[in-house]
Amino acid sequence: MKVKLMIKTTRVMAVAAAMLAMQALLTAEAGPAEGFKPLFNGKDLSGWKIPEGDNGHWKVVDGTIDYDAQSEAKGEKHLWTEEAFGDFTLKIDWRIKRTTGFYDVPYVLPDGTTVKDEKGRKVTHPMPNADSGIYLRGEPRAQINIWCWPIGSGEVYSYRNGKDTSPEVRAGVTPKLKADNPIGEWNTFEITMKGDRLTVVLNGHTVIKNAQLPEVPAKGPIALQHHGGKRKDGTFSPASSLMQFRNISIKKL
Repeated sequence: MKVKLMIKTTRVMAVAAAMLAMQALLTAEAGPAEGFKPLFNGKDLSGWKIPEGDNGHWKVVDGTIDYDAQSEAKGEKHLWTEEAFGDFTLKIDWRIKRTTGFYDVPYVLPDGTTVKDEKGRKVTHPMPNADSGIYLRGEPRAQINIWCWPIGSGEVYSYRNGKDTSPEVRAGVTPKLKADNPIGEWNTFEITMKGDRLTVVLNGHTVIKNAQLPEVPAKGPIALQHHGGKRKDGTFSPASSLMQFRNISIKKL
């Protein structure tokens, strides 16, 4: 009886896995939604500025933009679009391939502040992590974070931690919930910029809604972020960007 049950369970899991794979394939083949322009053709990095001296670390693998956090570029290592954008909605799938060690992660409160101990020191806890993000309008401060923190992906770290950030802006750029899928699984961002206002939907959940990004440029390119890399001993530093991206499209508003 137990053997029959195990066989039946295995068959159900196999069918479910096949259905998910088919759904992903159909989504990829369907192309961008109406009004959206693809930013990645699934074949090569046309339309993107590969960092000079990268040496093949930003590459296309099985229809995805694949990155191993090891760009050999001497300067900036991020992958930027050739085109600049003003107001837009960006759709992009992303996944963290694996974590790269433990990182001291703070406890971020709903208002964007962090938990501190009795001496006013930031309380942290070592956690497995990886780190990347999406830069908007050519501005590193306007980065939509991708990582493993309990606060969830989608926050705008540099604005939340700015010295002159107002309480309203700090709370606005702090995710309302963690909507990330487990490490290794695909996630979908829908990022909308209108003027200096940002809305981020992650896996169907609005995590940032109409947050203000003061002094954000009116127009600029979009980048996929490099972070971390290998240390002298050959191991990855914590929070390295072992990432893949796919189904990237944009709609100008």
